[in-house]
Order: sequence, then structure tokens, then C-alpha cells
Amino acid sequence: MPRTILVTGATGNVGAKVVGGLVKAGARVLGAVQSAAKADSIKALGAEPVEFDFNRAESMRAAFQDVEKLFLLTPFVPQMAEFGVRAVEEAGKAGVQYIVRMSALGADSKPAIRLAEWHREVEEAVESSGIPFTILRPNSFMQNYSNYSAQSIRTQGVFYLPAGDGKVSLIDARDIAAVVVETLITVGYEGIAYDLTGPEALSNHEIAETLSRVLGRRIRYVDVSEEDARKGMQQSGMPDWALDALLELYALNKAGRAPTLSPAVQQVTGRKPLTFAQFAKDYATAFGGA
Repeated sequence: MPRTILVTGATGNVGAKVVGGLVKAGARVLGAVQSAAKADSIKALGAEPVEFDFNRAESMRAAFQDVEKLFLLTPFVPQMAEFGVRAVEEAGKAGVQYIVRMSALGADSKPAIRLAEWHREVEEAVESSGIPFTILRPNSFMQNYSNYSAQSIRTQGVFYLPAGDGKVSLIDARDIAAVVVETLITVGYEGIAYDLTGPEALSNHEIAETLSRVLGRRIRYVDVSEEDARKGMQQSGMPDWALDALLELYALNKAGRAPTLSPAVQQVTGRKPLTFAQFAKDYATAFGGA
């Protein structure tokens, strides 16, 4: 049977790009889905959908059959750490031979915010599993702007975040996926943890200036208070556990603790990471551009 790579989070920002990249590289790819409704998007990428439910051990056991390598991306849920640890345990029982774990920048820091603590718990499970592994720790995604701020940018020419003037070395999800693919199809990355960042650290004011240049109209950034951000998140229906975790992350960024620059993307892929200006050009239609 051909060697098989299982991708969790296969329909998300990074996962779908990983699936597409692996298929292009000639791998046999299984895209993990929780519902049949998402199976068509996996098939459209040239991969095979497979049921994978972090809540059900029997579902994971069936999915891991004949799988050689695993890309492990856990969902943003209160049970993130529990799900990740459980998946690592089942992967070990099934004989999976290699894990690439997508964690988060700062997961190895002390003290850490709760998101980082959850990620570190899964990292420790991977490290102690006896399975060869690579750990990837990306900073915040550039795509967060197109996914969560695009509507206000399109309709009002403004975006709102409780992040002050803190600079963040944002990374494009396409660069993360490129690193994932390379570490899955090429030997030599085992036992290494990589911090993944873009090529520059930018404040939201600088991001607004970049968007203004690319879109040809003025885009403003409004720094909102944590209290107002919390109210907005609550009004949108976000549960308390999620808004608490995200506000911790924004506070970290506001304090200037996320400007780290890493050469890892270029080291692994052989090319420089994408700039925010390039991201803005490529995603211009999401922001109301041509």
C-alpha cells in the first residue's frame, strides 16, 4: 500500500493548503473531516476524506490505519490539549511513524498564556511518545485580517483590535503550509522545533498603512479597550473561554512580546517568507479591492 499522510484540520486555513501541497508532491493524502458535508472539499483537492473525531477513540483508530505520517492540528476548543494528547496516544498505538505538530509561537515560554500552555501540553505528549516528530510554532496569521476584519475594512475603511502599538511578526498561512509539506515529504527535520514568522514585525498602524497603499484608499486602525473588545466578542456570541484566551493573546501582542523574527521559513523552504504587502495584494478582493 502507498505510504499515507493524514492531515487533521484539513479544511482550515493551513490544513487545506497542506493537503493541496502534499497532493501536488505526489503523496497519498487523507484529509480528516468530522462531517460528510466537508468531504467534497477534500476530494476537490485530490485527497481522500476520512472521518476523524477527536471525541471518539474508535474514529481515530480507524483513520490511523495504514497511516505512516501525521500532521496534527487541533481545533480551537476548550479540550484542545486533551484532544491533542489523545490523538498522539492513538497514533502511537496505530504505528504512525512520524508526527508534524502545529503548535504556536511561545508555547515553550514561561510564564505562558493559556493558549500556549494548551499547545505545550500537546508538544510534551508528542515529545514523550517515542514517535519521531517535528514541532512548528507559527506566530499569528496574516489571514486573521481577511477572515475577521475584512467586513469592517470593506464597509467602513477601518478595523478594530485591542492591540495597541505592539508589533507582531505575522506569518502567511501559505508559508506555514509550505514548511509543513517540506517537513512531511523530506527527511532530516526530526527532533527539531521551529519558530515560524514572517519577514517583518508590524504594528496595526503599519498594517493599516500597507492596506491603504495596496487598496488605494485610506484604511484606519482603531485601538479599542479590552473592555470594549470583550463586549463586542460577547455580542457576537463568542463563549467566555474563547474570548478570555484571545484577549490574553491580544494583551501579549500589545505588550510587544510577539515581534520575534525567525529564519526558519527560508531555511526549510529555500525562499523568503511572504510580506504583509504581498498578502494584502493577493487578498485584495477580500478587503474590497480590485
